[in-house]
Amino acid sequence: MKYALRRLSALLLTMFLVSLCTFAAFSGISGSAAEARLGTQATPERVAALREELGLNRPFVVRYGEWLAGFSTGNLGQSLTYRQGVGELLRDKLVISLLLSAMSFTLILLCSVPLSLIVVRFIGGPLDAAHTVFNQFCMSIPPFFTGLLLSWVFGVTLHWFTPGAFPGLSQTADALRFLLFPAVAIAIPRIAMTVRILRGTLLRELNRDYVRTAISRGSDRDTVLRRHVLKNALTPTVAFLAQMMAEIVAGVIVVEQVFGIPGLGRMLVVSISNRDYPVVQAIVVILAFWVVALNTAADLINVRIDPRLADA
Repeated sequence: MKYALRRLSALLLTMFLVSLCTFAAFSGISGSAAEARLGTQATPERVAALREELGLNRPFVVRYGEWLAGFSTGNLGQSLTYRQGVGELLRDKLVISLLLSAMSFTLILLCSVPLSLIVVRFIGGPLDAAHTVFNQFCMSIPPFFTGLLLSWVFGVTLHWFTPGAFPGLSQTADALRFLLFPAVAIAIPRIAMTVRILRGTLLRELNRDYVRTAISRGSDRDTVLRRHVLKNALTPTVAFLAQMMAEIVAGVIVVEQVFGIPGLGRMLVVSISNRDYPVVQAIVVILAFWVVALNTAADLINVRIDPRLADA
């Protein structure tokens, strides 16, 4: 319980610092929000009047306090480009990006563990050698290239989906089918990385004394591998998967551009181009919280698997 409280306290402190640095960065960025909103009609008089209207002339501490209080209650500010609340603007996009990330992460878990167990069973053989070559190949493929290839094969050639025409969340089955292909593009190199890490951890565990003792007492090697070795090998693997979430978030941003998915990543790129700073800073904080929260969850899961880590 104390460990969980420490990790949650660290999460809150981290997010406070992230939000402070993000707000400070966009407050001091060249080209004010007022100039961005006025565009070609910006004159010194109009900029000054709009800055007064938007409250940009007030002290930094006051503006940050109001923004943080609003953010914590779901009020993310007002978009300069779309002239509507940022929270309302990002709600569906956040759901789409979360769904895409969850599908990618699920594919990584469902594929990595069975593949690792299969490879370890045939260690040193032809299958292991073939796996090493194929694994290196998969890790070297960037998601945008895999996304383009999947779009061409399954979208343009086979017509399983229409690239750039996301059906919307209201059409659940079609939306999930559409998101499956970008999820595969994100997952492939990360499955290869996870299999490599888990394979090495499994091999180290297989060489430990408790495995040799269990086998010498008549236990089947595959049974020991599934029931004992895998559990001990999962602790460092879970930590690795949590660290990989930052890469998954980056992959989501990339493939949303390739497949034309109206998620957070695509909105982030558009908002940067439009200098829509309230939207950009909201997305940055959301993505940061996403990664930090998952790392915290991974630490709590690791302690659940191995309670000794709480005292480390």
